[in-house]
Amino acid sequence: MKHINHRIAIMAGVALLGATPFMLSASEAAKGEPIKSWSADNGNGTYTNPLFYDEFSDPDVIRVGEDYYLAGTTMHSVPGLVILHSKDLVNWENVSYCFDRFDFDDDAFSLKNGKEIYGQGIWAPCIRHHDGKFYLYSNINGKGLQCFVSDKIEGPWKHINMKGRIYDLGVIFDDDGKVYAVHGYDEVKCTELKPDMSGPIEDTERVIIPKGSGVGEGHHIYKIDGRYYIVSADYAPNGRLTCSRADNIWGPYETRVITADETFGYHQPPMTQIKGRIMPDTHPVKVAMSDPNQTGACNIHQGGIVDTPDGQWWALQMQDFHSLGRTTCLVPVTWKDGWPMIGLEGNTGRAPRTWLKPETAARDTEPIHAPYERNEDFNGKQLGRVWQWNHNPDDSKWKLTKGRLRLNTMPAEQLMWARNTLTQRSIGPESDATVELYTSGMKDGDVAGLCNINVPCSWIGVVKEGDKLTLRRFEQLKNDTLDVALPAKTDRIWLRLHGDYDADRARYCYSTDGENFKPLGDDMTLSYQLITFQGSRPGLFAFNKNGKNGGYAEFDNFTVDELKADRSGNIPLGRKVRIINLATEKPMHATPHGVVHDAAFGTHNPQTEFKVIDRGNGKVILQCGDGRYVFTAGDGLPGDVRLTYDESKAEEFMWQDYLDREFMLMSMRTHKYVGKSPTTGSPYSMDYTGADPARRNGAVFRWEEL
Repeated sequence: MKHINHRIAIMAGVALLGATPFMLSASEAAKGEPIKSWSADNGNGTYTNPLFYDEFSDPDVIRVGEDYYLAGTTMHSVPGLVILHSKDLVNWENVSYCFDRFDFDDDAFSLKNGKEIYGQGIWAPCIRHHDGKFYLYSNINGKGLQCFVSDKIEGPWKHINMKGRIYDLGVIFDDDGKVYAVHGYDEVKCTELKPDMSGPIEDTERVIIPKGSGVGEGHHIYKIDGRYYIVSADYAPNGRLTCSRADNIWGPYETRVITADETFGYHQPPMTQIKGRIMPDTHPVKVAMSDPNQTGACNIHQGGIVDTPDGQWWALQMQDFHSLGRTTCLVPVTWKDGWPMIGLEGNTGRAPRTWLKPETAARDTEPIHAPYERNEDFNGKQLGRVWQWNHNPDDSKWKLTKGRLRLNTMPAEQLMWARNTLTQRSIGPESDATVELYTSGMKDGDVAGLCNINVPCSWIGVVKEGDKLTLRRFEQLKNDTLDVALPAKTDRIWLRLHGDYDADRARYCYSTDGENFKPLGDDMTLSYQLITFQGSRPGLFAFNKNGKNGGYAEFDNFTVDELKADRSGNIPLGRKVRIINLATEKPMHATPHGVVHDAAFGTHNPQTEFKVIDRGNGKVILQCGDGRYVFTAGDGLPGDVRLTYDESKAEEFMWQDYLDREFMLMSMRTHKYVGKSPTTGSPYSMDYTGADPARRNGAVFRWEEL
């Protein structure tokens, strides 16, 4: 693969005009300026997971000085192998891709002649820095191990096809000058690599962890204080993260689980069921709804660990996150008996959704920002960094012209076979993606519009048949087509995809004036699947359904409106609220007896009223309507959550924001959560380790303002 070309080299650089991410200074955030794009940074010294409310799969992280770099999977989308940069581990910016397009001649990489690489492109990268150079290792199905090398993170990147069957790997540059790759599922192997990265050294592969040791894949290897650590993800029977350690790289290794069951209250996504891969629109497809009580792989699992200059350790882990795909979370690491346990002292193995930002030099100075600028007016000379093509594009069939994106139509049986579809990641929890479509260049058989690239797929767009223009909404799941006739002289229409990704629902809307939007069709079910290995993706597309090259469609003013990005009012500081337990729907009750219990449905009195008092940095205490404060005695067993008039004894909680007025209360003292069994009748305790996937174990609440 050649070095990235000039167009993408500019795209990958920090100074790309018009493509820098949205930024808000800490002082602006403190003044209550609205956040327009999701950032994990809460503006009060804390952050809330996920780091990005969009897909970032198979994360691997390194630190170089005071700079952090994060690499992630891009599968069949190009430019490929995304790299983010951060100064504080919370606010990240996209600074590079390793390549602009796959340079293999196979038709499948370019979505030609009925061949594709959906979910089979480049995945599970390992990023390393050694002797002044950056290295990225990753696998391409059927092509083997790939290595990309650069003096600068922005590129240009030199590509080396190392070949060999090495994937889901971790790489270590050892103290003796040798380079090793750790790889394989269940039976973990170690292979020495040639110093020039031209390939593996023959006959060096050895099994270092035998089958049946409870170890999975997605390995990340480190040498810490002279000992080797391999952090791995496993999925049998459900997701978790293990760590294996040894004094010698060749073993023997001992293994233990370092986190399990931390879902942050999210359950498995709906899963697509289909025979085949990319099938005709009429082919049967189903979506199986998930069991909300099952963890699956929606807990934090695969990812890397990293230290700060002052010796703190953090992990960046992914989790399957509904129809968005796989997101990345930042969680603290607590070293315990020589093991890097995920979580906080007193509650290791689980992790807080909201926690204090890492102690970095940029902790209080880094502006709050998202990794990408999602909006695009197409006025520049290059596309913004957020965009990726679905497979290799035909560069002769698209261009930026007069402030618009022009896509020339090429023949395709249906959307998923349409070349030159331009996509970006869906952004949650809820957002509207809107674009202007210009139709004057379309010819007979052309179809163009706004879509969701997924299996099943869907789209809304304009179809031209002869002189007739039709607005059409198609949903593959139900094989449902809805048409609206358009005046023959229609040359512009606005299209919108509304996604409620936490609820796995979406709908299409349209407008003829850009202001008044009408829905076309009912809500659609969104799902995840292992064909594209990606979540839902909005895209701009144009193809010809009559098997020929046609005309062109033009797009302008693509905008993404994130409806829940601003979380500044999510904690009801200084307000009186009722606290409703999601497991029982009963309000929390400060009993005269001095313990916290629940009250009957609909009870309203001073003992079911609580004032949320701000203690700074996301911490709060609770004061009952009769003046008493919530505190915890003993070990936090049922009956230990009590009440006192002495404010100095009040339990200080870190408010865990679960959005939509749902939350948890984590003790800053024990790092465990307040909760109440929905079945035993016992009073409140503070011995819960976290939420269950359904949020119905008694530790997740909803607040109602009084």
